[in-house]
Amino acid sequence: MKNEVKKTAYVIIFMALALVLAPFTSIPAGIAKINPTQHFINVFLAVLAGTWRSVGAAAGVSLIRNALGVGTLLAFPGSMIGACLSGLAYRMTRKTWMAAAGEVMGTGFIAPVAGSLIIAPGFMGRELGILTFLPGFLLSSAAGSFLALVLLKALEKARVFPSESVVPS
Repeated sequence: MKNEVKKTAYVIIFMALALVLAPFTSIPAGIAKINPTQHFINVFLAVLAGTWRSVGAAAGVSLIRNALGVGTLLAFPGSMIGACLSGLAYRMTRKTWMAAAGEVMGTGFIAPVAGSLIIAPGFMGRELGILTFLPGFLLSSAAGSFLALVLLKALEKARVFPSESVVPS
């Protein structure tokens, strides 16, 4: 029970952080707005709270960012796919670098496909190629994932988050 409360607290804190930082870290990239902070948070939550909490937080932040006008519909696949792969990669390997790699794979390579084939034509009324999204999504996810990896390793080394407390359910 205590561990579940801790994981829920992580989700709430990191969602708030993502929302507070979004206006300052959101970078226009064509019709998308890339946000390295979201990818940083996806990796952090995948490791600290688990796959589904990370995906839920990504969906919640995307929804609120869109409602506030600091995101686009591309935030949904851009954040949720990366959060999912980040969490699954960490769950299977228990390696933080794999969580970061999962985020980059999901957001950097798979989300541009979803964005160009589903979101842009179906919900934004535009036909756009995968390469329209790939550079921005890849750069954003790589930057955020790298920062998360560095901070997670530093916290692990400082024993702020002992290894047994970061194993998601």
